Amino acid sequence: MKKKKMNTKLKYFLGLLISFPLLPFLYFQGKYIRKKVPVLPEALRPKGFVNGQFKSTLSLLTIGESTIAGVGVKEHKDGFTGALAQTLSKVFQQNIEWRVYARSGYTAKQLLTKIIPKIEETTADLIVIGIGGNDAFTLNSPKKWSRDVQNLIQAVQHKFPKTPVFFTNMPPIKEFPAFTRFIKFVIGNLVEILGERLHILADKKSNIYYNREVIRLEEWSAKNNLPTKNPGIYFSDGVHPSELTYQVWGKEMGTFISNQNIQLTKLPIVPL
Repeated sequence: MKKKKMNTKLKYFLGLLISFPLLPFLYFQGKYIRKKVPVLPEALRPKGFVNGQFKSTLSLLTIGESTIAGVGVKEHKDGFTGALAQTLSKVFQQNIEWRVYARSGYTAKQLLTKIIPKIEETTADLIVIGIGGNDAFTLNSPKKWSRDVQNLIQAVQHKFPKTPVFFTNMPPIKEFPAFTRFIKFVIGNLVEILGERLHILADKKSNIYYNREVIRLEEWSAKNNLPTKNPGIYFSDGVHPSELTYQVWGKEMGTFISNQNIQLTKLPIVPL
């Protein structure tokens, strides 16, 4: 574990050393991209219910940044949470009552201070968190990221002490069509380093799980029998997922959750 931590530190400082002289260039490229990429709204209707005609119901909370906020689709039922809830209903053979708590642009620290206090529910069967992109965009260091995520986990577990918590994959920044090669290199490598730190944290804690698969579109497409010639179909604006991506990602995350052998129900898990 210490060796893994040292490796992420080394990767971070090497990346910093290479990138530091070019930070002004990174800043102006970032400004240009922000002007070029359209500002899309968050999805509507953050509450939903999947009625699978089962006798019992599981409650699902999703928490996070813009991808969890459903930027790129009109309503949450067509986004990540809706797709995730549909998958969970099938594999656990239960109805799913779901609710989204997310905000575009939020970091792990902002989720802790601005989102967690707003959660109205006092119980939940499953919690899924999607973060990492904004911490990479703000050049958060692995050390600060680890501290912020640790604090976030503590707050969630204090509020829901027996609920399993799942972190989604980190956003595949190296695949974003709207980004330049330089930004993909700097921010893309940093987000993967943050993912490695999250893996170390999740490994240390009970009832915390992290889907550490790094999404590469070519491999992802082959696995899900999707076209590879037009990567633009996976993005709504060159940065945020399209409805297609949300559907596939939500299904994959649901499968990941079902593979962890958590005790949510006495009913058997049904393979997809």
